[in-house]
Amino acid sequence: MEAKGIQIRLTAGEMAQLWAQYLNDSASICILTYFLEKVEDDEIKPVIKYSLELSASHVQTITAILTEEKNIVPHGFRIGEDVDLTAPRLYSDAFVLNFIHQMSKVGLTLYGAALAASVRNDIKAYYMDCLTETMGLYKQSTELLLSKGLFIRSPNLPNLEKVEFVKKQWFMLDVIGEKRPLIAAEVDNLFANMQRNALGVAALTGFSQVAQDKDVKKFFLKGLEIGNKHIRLFRAKLEESKLPAPMGWDGEITNSTTHTFSDKLMMYFTTGLIAMSVGYYGTGISVSPRGDLASLYNRLSVEVQMYAEDGANIMIKNRWMEQPPMASDRDELIRGKNK
Repeated sequence: MEAKGIQIRLTAGEMAQLWAQYLNDSASICILTYFLEKVEDDEIKPVIKYSLELSASHVQTITAILTEEKNIVPHGFRIGEDVDLTAPRLYSDAFVLNFIHQMSKVGLTLYGAALAASVRNDIKAYYMDCLTETMGLYKQSTELLLSKGLFIRSPNLPNLEKVEFVKKQWFMLDVIGEKRPLIAAEVDNLFANMQRNALGVAALTGFSQVAQDKDVKKFFLKGLEIGNKHIRLFRAKLEESKLPAPMGWDGEITNSTTHTFSDKLMMYFTTGLIAMSVGYYGTGISVSPRGDLASLYNRLSVEVQMYAEDGANIMIKNRWMEQPPMASDRDELIRGKNK
């Protein structure tokens, strides 16, 4: 219990979550404001507006918490610096709706983790509100995707007719190249990872068209190669079990090459996608008993992590990577005092 009238200091976990969320939501404000300026579909517009309102509210709340705690507020991202609202449309309304839907699913995961890491009552209450709001956004975006025929469902499996138990190691291991059919969890993860890669490929296609720095453009093009490769590998695994694979979003990007988002903002968003990929591939390993799938996810995770290092080097070189909260360097403090 918190003592009445006494504000307990933020824990490292609470600080980490608030700091990261500030960056995420300040970046989202830039992207969503641009989407709202360009949207043409009157049914999609309210979804973008609601999502933007949530991000703006989160930034305001986190600013108040950090200020009260006498912490500096991160610089983050700003409309005047990181987006040109006069630039032509870069993505279709259908892509934007799917983007918001996917981000709402990510938000549910992140806010759940933030809530679990929170101790202070006000921080827990804040993340409970975030979860409730994001569930609303997820429901709203899902229903609109369904009504427009844009929702991509994962494959159906045969009905369960009897209880069965695994009898052979064949369930987990390859036997002379033979593989059992995919189980439901493996299907779901392969399908979802294909969808996320397809969204990432579409986003990077647009980013590569409008990037200004040659190293940044080269980085995005490398990401396109990796993303398309992963899509092919996941599709092959689904097709082995005669299951359908989702289509991509390549046709939802315009031909615009006009400066739209800052290279800093696009690099931040891309490194965020990379981090999510590593996490989702780890989940894929944990729910995939079949040995070839675990091996595949491990191999692809290493490739993605090496790509992430390239991105970090570019961001550090350009002073785009804001340093997160850190523990004090006691050794350095002691050395400084003795000089």
